Amino acid sequence: MGNAQSPNENLSGQLAIEKIKEIAETAGTCFFTTNIKHESRSRPMALQDVDEKGGHWFLSDINSVKNKDISDDSSVELYFMNNSKYEYLFIKGKAEISQNKELIEKYWTNFANAWFDGKDDPNVSVIKVTPTSGYYYETKENKLVAMSKMLFAAVTGSSIEDGGVEGELNL
Repeated sequence: MGNAQSPNENLSGQLAIEKIKEIAETAGTCFFTTNIKHESRSRPMALQDVDEKGGHWFLSDINSVKNKDISDDSSVELYFMNNSKYEYLFIKGKAEISQNKELIEKYWTNFANAWFDGKDDPNVSVIKVTPTSGYYYETKENKLVAMSKMLFAAVTGSSIEDGGVEGELNL
């Protein structure tokens, strides 16, 4: 039985940052994983922004388990999935926590009111994840074409290009 093949396109520097920004911001949420070296813990987190240097910004409760994990070990992993477009992104990085009022103001959204008593809530913190490496997969064509190619490969046992591209992201 054959399998679908994807061309490999590793990206670095500004091209890597642009790919990260494109996929992460389209997905909007990720699994944010802490405590990597022990029993890892993942939870869904809403992405506020990816800045021009590739930094990922999140809002978080300063007293959360996630923030404690980051204080103990800043290594984190982010898993973004945009199933509607077959786009996937994995980021390894270092997280830092801040309660800087200017950063809170910059990344605050009305959606955050569900978790906090406004942006002046003393428990609000921002987390910046600076990527150290990553991996991405995306389709070059629409989902229906990609699904058709994968189905054809599965049924016929042929080896075909599945309409996707994947590669390492080096920052």
